[in-house]
Amino acid sequence: MEKNRKGEIKIFEEKRVRALWDEEHEKWYVAIVDVVAALSESLNPQVYWRVLKKRLKAEGNETVTNCNALKMLAPDGKMRLTDVADTEQILRLIQSIPSPKAEPFKLWLAQLGKERLDEMQDPELTIDRALQQYLSLGYSENWINQRLKSIEIRKELTDEWKRRGMKEGLQFATLTDIITKTWSDNSTKEYKKLKGLKKENLRDNMTNTELILNMLAEASTKDISQATEPKTFDENKTVARQGGNVARVARRELEERTGKKVVTPLNAKSLQKQLNAANIKREQK
Repeated sequence: MEKNRKGEIKIFEEKRVRALWDEEHEKWYVAIVDVVAALSESLNPQVYWRVLKKRLKAEGNETVTNCNALKMLAPDGKMRLTDVADTEQILRLIQSIPSPKAEPFKLWLAQLGKERLDEMQDPELTIDRALQQYLSLGYSENWINQRLKSIEIRKELTDEWKRRGMKEGLQFATLTDIITKTWSDNSTKEYKKLKGLKKENLRDNMTNTELILNMLAEASTKDISQATEPKTFDENKTVARQGGNVARVARRELEERTGKKVVTPLNAKSLQKQLNAANIKREQK
């Protein structure tokens, strides 16, 4: 069942809400504690939900009894079991959370289901909505264009890996780590540490140049794989190193000509500060 569920981060009024799409049953499962955080003024949504859950159980509330626990990315960066509910259950639970945001959240939840069904009919809508989500988080349009292209290239690479019999999870992670380590001289873990990241997505915190070189590495890996048709995991690891090396050569050439390091500690927050400062300077001229 888990392999048929895909986790995503959704945004409701600047609040992040973790959600899992169940392909088999075609429904969303939403992290209840995130709903609590979005609707209540509680400083500790975990405690709020724990107390509410206990009270509702004592009242014999069937919605709470039927809630599931699924693995989701926790604030500490690890996959942990989290209480979730489908949209119908969430709508019932909202009635127990006094909030002026209840009605807007209900509309947002309904739209969430509609969007997924629309995307199944027209995959291009997925890209359009990702664009709007990145804009709402304050990213520049130039960066967003690079990021969306990187998503497309990543999908092409993972599709190629699947055709070669590679498995999602450990094998995908290992191959990705090889590509990253080869082109950037940092493992994924080291790269995230350099940028001061924990649970955040590494690609969401790359500069334009880092994104471009990462795309080059992944696109090269895909092209080499299609040309050489690796059959084993070890052969795919060799191809990953070859693809990463294409971008490594480009990175070193660029660093030599500019005298600047490509891989930097800059992350999304610091990049946004730089952008804001540049905009202020332009306005002052």
